[in-house]
Amino acid sequence: MRTNTMRKYLIAGNWKMNQNMAQTSAYFAELGQHLSAVPSGVKVLLCTPYTSLSVAVEGAKSVTGLSIGAQNVHEKDTGAYTGEISAAMLKELGIGYAIIGHSERRQYYNESDESVNAKTIKSLETGLTPVVCVGELLEERKAGKQFDVVKAQLHGALANIKADDVSKIVIAYEPVWAIGTGETATPEQAQDIHAFIRSELKAAYGEKIATEVYILYGGSMNPKNAAELLSCADVDGGLIGGASLKPADFYSIIKDAETLTKS
Repeated sequence: MRTNTMRKYLIAGNWKMNQNMAQTSAYFAELGQHLSAVPSGVKVLLCTPYTSLSVAVEGAKSVTGLSIGAQNVHEKDTGAYTGEISAAMLKELGIGYAIIGHSERRQYYNESDESVNAKTIKSLETGLTPVVCVGELLEERKAGKQFDVVKAQLHGALANIKADDVSKIVIAYEPVWAIGTGETATPEQAQDIHAFIRSELKAAYGEKIATEVYILYGGSMNPKNAAELLSCADVDGGLIGGASLKPADFYSIIKDAETLTKS
């Protein structure tokens, strides 16, 4: 059972390459019918495609306390980087968060621990909250290498970042084998990795920092399994894909988090 209430739950949605501007507007209209304000004890974040960010920022005004994030960010301020978006550009839009190093970015766009680190540093410098993703592939899990993989990705992402800044970072554990496959890590599997991540943070930066960092579960959390996963001692929320595309499902997970804060 999760006992540390210093950290509010963070329920984050990652829409990936879904929802055009009209659909985004309709989404927030429907979400607003369920939710007029983010519950006490919970943070809520939606990360939309770039083209929907301005619509999402406007739509979020109807839900008090709802934050909007991007799904990627570039590590440079300006330059000849066709197709990229800087942290300063996101801040200008009113964006507060950026997902960095998602497994799909690593798989399809060759993102490395070094690029994840550079993007994390730039986000912190600009005032964005980085949501840094780590997680193992199916073959790595089967080979018992999940802890080694996560440790390398974690320390690679946080290289040369001061402890006080580490406390501003959100870590999202995503077992790659459980993303979009219908598979889900058991609560025990999720807790084992989350506890391991927190122990690594404690060893590197001290107990205070380790206690302050949010660690989200990012492997197919949905209304059916959210409550059980969120009950784990070191699971501070979810980075939610498919279920975040349906306002009713996303709201259901938010309500589960709210209920758990009161239990």
